[in-house]
Amino acid sequence: QVQLVESGGGLVQPGGSLRLSCAASGSIFIIYAMSWYRQAPGKQRELVAQITNVRSTNYADSVKGRFTISRDNAKNTVYLQMNSLKPEDTAVYYCSSTIQAINRGANDYWGQGTQVTVSS
Repeated sequence: QVQLVESGGGLVQPGGSLRLSCAASGSIFIIYAMSWYRQAPGKQRELVAQITNVRSTNYADSVKGRFTISRDNAKNTVYLQMNSLKPEDTAVYYCSSTIQAINRGANDYWGQGTQVTVSS
């Protein structure tokens, strides 16, 4: 079984920073793309940032220049460094990853979500 566990959310003032982490564990053979999504109240879940297994990245226009996604393959962990946070960044942030488990095909896995609130 594969699990993704996020950490690092919280309350921050506008202009502040937070770093989210998401660690994958279990019977992992290969981790392909790792992504961060977010969902604000009353809105659809949206892709924030993605990093492939060769470290190619892409970002939502709304976070370009403020957020940075990275990964540590030795730790099976993906990070999201969020700077210059705005109230509109408030949402539940979800980690997602395409993982091939041992003796299984590749599937998409999701974490439980972590709340990020940007408010003064």
